[in-house]
Amino acid sequence: MSTTEIDESLYSRQLYVMGHEAQKRLASSSVLIAGLNGLGVETAKNVALMGVKSLTLYDSQPTSWLDLSSQFYLSEQDIGRNRAEVCTPKLAELNPYVHVTHVEGDLTEIVRHGGFNAVVLIDQSFDTQVTLSQYCHANNIAFLIGDARGVFGQIFCDFGESFVVTDTNGEPNASSMVAGITRDVRALVTTLEDTRHGLSTGDMVIFSDIAGMTELNGRSFTVEVKDPFSFEIDCDTRSFTAYQNGGYINQIKVPQTISFQSFEQALRHPGEFVCDFAKFDHAFVLHSAFQALHTFRRRHDGALPAPGDLAHAEELLQIVYELNGDDNTAAPAEGFRLSRADIDAKADFIRALARTSQGMIAPMTAFLGGVLGQEVLKAVSGKFMPIKQFFYFDAIEALPDAVLSVEDVTPRHTRYDGQVVVFGHALQQKLAALRMFLVGAGAIGCEMLKNWAMMGVACDLPSESAQAGSGGVVHVTDMDQIEKSNLSRQFLFRNTDINRPKSTTAIRAVTAMNPGFHGTAYEQKVAPETEALFNDDFYESLDMVCTALDNVDARLYVDAKCLFYQKPMLESGTLGAKGHTQVVSPGQTEHYGARRDPAEKSIPICTLKHFPNQIEHTLQWARDWFEEIFKQTAEDMRSYVAQADFLVQLELQQNTRVETLKRLKASLVDERPTSYAACVAYGRRVFEELFANQIKQLLTTFPLDHVTNNGQAFWSGAKKPPSPLTFDVRDPAHVAFVVAVANLRADVYGIERESTPLTAEAAGSLESFLADVTVPEFRPVVGMKIAATDEEAKQQQQQQQQQPKPQGSSASASGASSSLSELDRLCADLTAALPAPATLTQSGFTVHPIDFDKDIDAHMAVVAAASNLRARNYRIPEADLHTSRGIAGKIIPAIATTTAMVTGAICLELMKLLQAKPVHRLHNFFANLAIPIFTSEEPTPPKATKSMLRGKEWVWTVWDHLETPPGPGMTVQGLIDWLEETHGLELSMLSSGVTILYSDFMDPKRRNERLKMSLDTLVQTVTKKAIPIEQKYLIFELIVNDVDSGDEVDVPYLRYRLR
Repeated sequence: MSTTEIDESLYSRQLYVMGHEAQKRLASSSVLIAGLNGLGVETAKNVALMGVKSLTLYDSQPTSWLDLSSQFYLSEQDIGRNRAEVCTPKLAELNPYVHVTHVEGDLTEIVRHGGFNAVVLIDQSFDTQVTLSQYCHANNIAFLIGDARGVFGQIFCDFGESFVVTDTNGEPNASSMVAGITRDVRALVTTLEDTRHGLSTGDMVIFSDIAGMTELNGRSFTVEVKDPFSFEIDCDTRSFTAYQNGGYINQIKVPQTISFQSFEQALRHPGEFVCDFAKFDHAFVLHSAFQALHTFRRRHDGALPAPGDLAHAEELLQIVYELNGDDNTAAPAEGFRLSRADIDAKADFIRALARTSQGMIAPMTAFLGGVLGQEVLKAVSGKFMPIKQFFYFDAIEALPDAVLSVEDVTPRHTRYDGQVVVFGHALQQKLAALRMFLVGAGAIGCEMLKNWAMMGVACDLPSESAQAGSGGVVHVTDMDQIEKSNLSRQFLFRNTDINRPKSTTAIRAVTAMNPGFHGTAYEQKVAPETEALFNDDFYESLDMVCTALDNVDARLYVDAKCLFYQKPMLESGTLGAKGHTQVVSPGQTEHYGARRDPAEKSIPICTLKHFPNQIEHTLQWARDWFEEIFKQTAEDMRSYVAQADFLVQLELQQNTRVETLKRLKASLVDERPTSYAACVAYGRRVFEELFANQIKQLLTTFPLDHVTNNGQAFWSGAKKPPSPLTFDVRDPAHVAFVVAVANLRADVYGIERESTPLTAEAAGSLESFLADVTVPEFRPVVGMKIAATDEEAKQQQQQQQQQPKPQGSSASASGASSSLSELDRLCADLTAALPAPATLTQSGFTVHPIDFDKDIDAHMAVVAAASNLRARNYRIPEADLHTSRGIAGKIIPAIATTTAMVTGAICLELMKLLQAKPVHRLHNFFANLAIPIFTSEEPTPPKATKSMLRGKEWVWTVWDHLETPPGPGMTVQGLIDWLEETHGLELSMLSSGVTILYSDFMDPKRRNERLKMSLDTLVQTVTKKAIPIEQKYLIFELIVNDVDSGDEVDVPYLRYRLR
């Protein structure tokens, strides 16, 4: 595949982030990464997945034990081998379009003669950084530095003196429909009142399809925003034709040129640091402390401070003082300096860096590798705003509160040495014993499993302490199978894994990385229907739950389970270059479902059916039509043939009965195809019906000069007047629709296509198929009612629902009886016209309903073609197949870099939870790599409910519940007694879900009967459902009163243990 071609089936999700042009630039770029420690391999993995042309690896260092806690392509057997050499074949497996090689020799000469677009240095000496920085800056080669030291990290970027950014924020171009334009010295443009234009002052827009003031069409202007619905343009429109209606404004991204300093210049004059906003002051200290580490290494033959060595920590602190002028009291104006007071305030911070600097932990390398990988992609593509120029990050709050002893952090030649240096041996044993539940094995799931395997989560420990890790296990479930589009982000999978289960494949891949990893794979979704598998015993055995899901409903279900079983939950998600994490700690933080995003705004029915004005409207209409024709109608045919009582059941569906029978008659009698030619003819007739006849009927009902009751032009504002299409076999869009529909119709009926496939490009061959096709002449229906508003549409729907019911209903009025008779006669006639199911079966008739799949091109060909033709009816800008796929398939944009970053961030929270850190040490995190911004915040505490009980305030949250004493057999009377004796509460009502089980206003006889029942017997008696044998608890809601005051008291739910 050439660099001008893009494998959309592989990069589909990534293309919605990067765009085709940026992806093409990636595919023609060459990148060198020098230093293949944990951060190096993370960066290389992300760069390879994203699809550069070539990736060259260099490393002068042999594999050491300290590498294995984060370098997932190295093992114990590789100790002493060159890291780049070992990694090269494994990185080459990630992407068949990326040429991965490793080189040896003098690094400076390699850079000089390699023809690289970007050079990345990781864990290199200061002298090497300076030398190569100077060369790259002078020769317009992007130059990047990345270093990870324990829980501290640094990234530097220099993309030259004139670097062009084509898209500074990665947001979709704003687009709005115009409602009005004034004739003024500076024209005021107003958009539709329900549509914010989404622009900022300084943005540039272009006008199109303006009726009246056509002088603006095709011209672009810089805007000055006045409010969310209007802006001014620097254009004198006083002499222009008056604006009439319609038109669009579309934002144009304006490239921006940025100048970078060389590494040496930026060290002295760093400008503003990019960092976590919540830790802005840390960046200044880290800028000086990382320079001090280089000085320390020069003085110690390249060695970093020894783990836990307090003398080395003091030496590094002294070097920081030296670099900033030992006796200064304020930062000088020339060059970067810290005051002594600043250093004094952060002395322990600097000591912590020294004590842990030899450490390399997977959460940090994953986080920094995601950020650094994205900067490499910015450098070679020009997409998104780069870091300018230093980025610093730390997670010092994750370190143990007490300074660990030298013995506790001394490496012991195990694969976890790089992490033990930072967190100690004791925490490593806790990690080994963890019992985790990972819900989802997609992109986030793959990265999470890799991190956990490197961290030692649920992994065997060295033989001398193996018993400490007994019982640790990671349960992983995912019901999906691997698809090709997964491979650009879900790095545990290969081409040979396509169609295999994600969960089992992921477990196998990480076990190869760390054979001591213990994982159990499932292929079931986590939902009410699988509670027999993921039951009470299962959840109670867990230490934590981690979600790696792509939908909110599943997250909310898991969140409810974590609430009930009091389990911490690690939540993370991505949307293109944006990523977030949320840590949920029982009793300390609010739960995931405590905040909800607003519901997605739906498209009004009348807009979809008759008055679209955006391509999103026509695509949704096309999706709906696809479902009706190729799925619903096909399923109705199959049910009619196979289901003996289909027609009986259909009689109960009075609102849809007639339409269903009409579709069946058309599909099984009138238009049942017996050849591919008949499928083509069907496509041609459907074209005429959808894009000519229906439009003509709409214009018959609402002519172009139609006015509303208040005298306004009907076709104005959001209502764009349509125009019917005339079929033209020379029009590629017309042909594309007919061919796409014919192909899928043939698939539905099991008809073989032509041996020479009919394509949208073969207009000549299509003419022969259409030569004998008869297209019925359009005849308008006079008086047809078409809803002009959603309110009218609802009224029409209500009228249909109020039609007379079939036999058994009370239809006493003569009019209703007459209507019922007409309806029954029509249905009887339609049913009589249908072939008998047995006849169809004997003839070998088969039908194959089609479920829409956005990743199947044949499905998208129909939807995109139908959408674009409808857009042409309404003069709406059309969309290509890629754009249509994203909108119609509601594809979530995704890239590997953001995924790596968020999993690193949430794994840091795991380390905090394992140490029982207080809530102010926990962090929820958000980042947007496109801008770039990074920020963290303390989790919000759970909302408290205050109740008065026996004159005292009782505060409880959603994490709390009442629990009866252990042991089965408690009766309702026993519960009443227990509530009064233990809590001073009088029971007024007892319910389970929507079922009232007991109340004090109940019939006395029934109440007395139920008082004697055990709670489990009561539930089964009232609900008439047996309690599953594996169920451990019953949940009850209570209405109770204070025994003393009689006032109603708000209380949490009651949990009753069955066994």
